[in-house]
Amino acid sequence: MKAEQLFDVRDRVVFITGAASGLGLAMAEVLSENGARVTMADINLDELNTQAERLSKDGGKIDQIKLDVGDPAQISAAINTTVEKFGRIDAVFANAGVSAGPSHLHPSGQLDAVTVEEWERVVHINMTSVFATVQAAATHMKRQKEGRIVVTGSVSGLASDDLVGYAYTATKAGVINFVRQAAKEFAPHNVLINAIAPGPFLTNIADGRLKEPKSVAMMEERVPLGRVAPPDEIKGLVLFLASPASSYITGAVIPIDGGISA
Repeated sequence: MKAEQLFDVRDRVVFITGAASGLGLAMAEVLSENGARVTMADINLDELNTQAERLSKDGGKIDQIKLDVGDPAQISAAINTTVEKFGRIDAVFANAGVSAGPSHLHPSGQLDAVTVEEWERVVHINMTSVFATVQAAATHMKRQKEGRIVVTGSVSGLASDDLVGYAYTATKAGVINFVRQAAKEFAPHNVLINAIAPGPFLTNIADGRLKEPKSVAMMEERVPLGRVAPPDEIKGLVLFLASPASSYITGAVIPIDGGISA
């Protein structure tokens, strides 16, 4: 099979949360550039509209939906709307997430300083929204007897991480095991569910603090490749997981981290 067939995503119906910036935007870019019909969902309506308009002008088949992933009912309604419009849904990227603030190396990130309210907020966005997204998508895909679901985990969910807060590493570990469990249930229906585990990328998470020179330098020290990646470097893996090339992969957790997990 030639590469253009192996990685063909033309006219596949794709839904992406957290799509207005960072890794989610890179996902939308690579899939729309290769002919997929992409629905971009994000809570930031202004940026969502700006990026959706840009991709549409570049020839992309783009729809956009304002979505607060903190509300499971909104997630279900948004995915149902996509299915109603296109008659199916082929790939869903549960990408939206939030930071949990400083790590235990900072006084405000130590365990006795973490509030229940902050813990629950991160759990709700980083775990409950993934549950709701996968649940809504898999229900349709099971009926179709086909589909791809990709959850954005983190290298911080594979081991303890001195650079992130308690709730972040806990929730990313949680969604990774959730993916493994869901993959077993839906494998008989040809619904493939995988997780990616990004390392340091230059995104707007943590209110953009990860782009500050001090933060970049700290992250570079722990990356064997010696650098922090731009969002574009997620694109090859995203295209692979959405395409026929990954047809025998489910329940996998794929690091894309410059070698950290090695």
